[in-house]
Amino acid sequence: MLCPCKPKWERRKEARPQELLAAALDLFVERGFAATRLDDVAKAAGVSKGTLYLYYSSKEDLFKAVVRTSIVPLIGEAEELINQFTGSSEELFRIVIRTWWASVGDTKLSGLPKLMMAEAGNFPELAKFYQDEVITRGELLVANMLRRGMERGEIRQVDLEIDARLLISPIIMMMMWKHSAGVCQVEPEKMGLYLEHYIEMALHGLLIKKTA
Repeated sequence: MLCPCKPKWERRKEARPQELLAAALDLFVERGFAATRLDDVAKAAGVSKGTLYLYYSSKEDLFKAVVRTSIVPLIGEAEELINQFTGSSEELFRIVIRTWWASVGDTKLSGLPKLMMAEAGNFPELAKFYQDEVITRGELLVANMLRRGMERGEIRQVDLEIDARLLISPIIMMMMWKHSAGVCQVEPEKMGLYLEHYIEMALHGLLIKKTA
């Protein structure tokens, strides 16, 4: 009988793109975009530079693939949650913020905002890509969550554009804290506490207070 299992070398070939993306994310966060060399990414992934070029034509292409396979799908999941959620605005806000922190803020992905802040001036095309694919879409996601709450009479009338950005900013700052050794640094064990305090303060300012 023929074995349905794929040969080891074939499984290895299929795994290479993910191994390259994981190695690239580690190096981008550790060294920054400019200082990361494709040679180093290939070495960290255990492949040759020629093999890397079979999948990604440039360092810019590799960075875009990292973003599109990691953060962008998470935004899509949050969008779907907001569209389908039937509970209260308070419950939805808590779920979205905590899930985002667990999926991004508490992972290696949290290093990307600092990288983009530092490299945007030197790589404007890459900055525009990140703005379009992550920042703008993330702001729209939060704005839609606020709009939903306003329509349900659970969140007070706010400026969707301004308030969405204000709500996102502390989360970005917390992620930058994680990768800023010695500067505005917060003890890692206190990050969860900061997150919960942020949630409570945000809800206090957003929710319409119920009268007896």
